[in-house]
Amino acid sequence: MSKDIQRDVAVLSAAKRGLIYLTANDWALIADKAVRKDFKQGATMVEEGKLTNGVYLVLSGTARVEIPRRVTFPAIGPGEVCGEVSFIDDLPATARVVALEPLEAYFLDRSTLQTMFELFPHLASRFYRSLAANLSRRLRDLIGPMSPLGRK
Repeated sequence: MSKDIQRDVAVLSAAKRGLIYLTANDWALIADKAVRKDFKQGATMVEEGKLTNGVYLVLSGTARVEIPRRVTFPAIGPGEVCGEVSFIDDLPATARVVALEPLEAYFLDRSTLQTMFELFPHLASRFYRSLAANLSRRLRDLIGPMSPLGRK
């Protein structure tokens, strides 16, 4: 494993948000198959209304998730995922994601992920569990703490 991939796996494994149930071995598999992409400040990573055909995993930098009804989400950063809603339902993206600073991300297209999931079913289980936890957290952030639905 190259030093760059080792560094990326360390960053992704240490992330407290995003695909939290993935193991270091899962991240190594993903890093080996993903395409590294660089985005300049202000560049659009995900365009609302367009199919993403995969997911982005942020390695460095931060991005803003913008949705049409002017809801503000916290910026996403290393270890976090975007494009997951479109990936899950194979429909156009529900939000626009814009790099707030220079950003590096891995892109995993649908067919690569499907092949990996067939070869490593436990990776699929942890990947989708992580996506569910991530979407749940974002929904709770949207609902807010004062809503009866958001209370513990």
